[in-house]
Amino acid sequence: MSQYSQGDTSAFESLYQKHKGGLYRYFVRQIGDLQLAEDLYQETWGRVIKAASSYETSAKFTTWLYRIAHNLLIDHVRAVKPVDLFSEAFTEEQDADSLLPSDTQAPDTQFEEGVKAKLLKHCISLLPTVQKEALLLNMEGGFTAGGIAEVVGISLEATKSRIRYANQSLKACVMNKWQEVENER
Repeated sequence: MSQYSQGDTSAFESLYQKHKGGLYRYFVRQIGDLQLAEDLYQETWGRVIKAASSYETSAKFTTWLYRIAHNLLIDHVRAVKPVDLFSEAFTEEQDADSLLPSDTQAPDTQFEEGVKAKLLKHCISLLPTVQKEALLLNMEGGFTAGGIAEVVGISLEATKSRIRYANQSLKACVMNKWQEVENER
């Protein structure tokens, strides 16, 4: 980012290529609305570009980037508080695509993995927003608890608690849902 702030546009391209996938997934999984996720994703990169000239290395770039994303998400949620935007993060069409047969797996194995993936996505969607965010930043973003605490602006202990409760809730939810599937067979 320091190189980009000094006019090196190839440095921005490198940052963008490195972080685009994780940042986009962060928005999609938090919101569930693909168009809104795209808008917030673009707004985040727009703010990165605008802040380039005043960028100061006070934290890792990734922490700074996700802090911008987190703040945009919070601003959006506050603006539309009556609507629960944190619902199922994937459309039916996307779920159906993930269940298409592949050449590398037996149909039974692939079906079972597709069901497990759908159960996990459903259980993640049921988590409280703060737990879901901490879990996704940890699992998908690769952030440590300390990094998440910086991004979200809470204490390290609160972050650890959110991750722990999210994992406990996910484990219980997936086990219960999987038992329901097994009992239906």
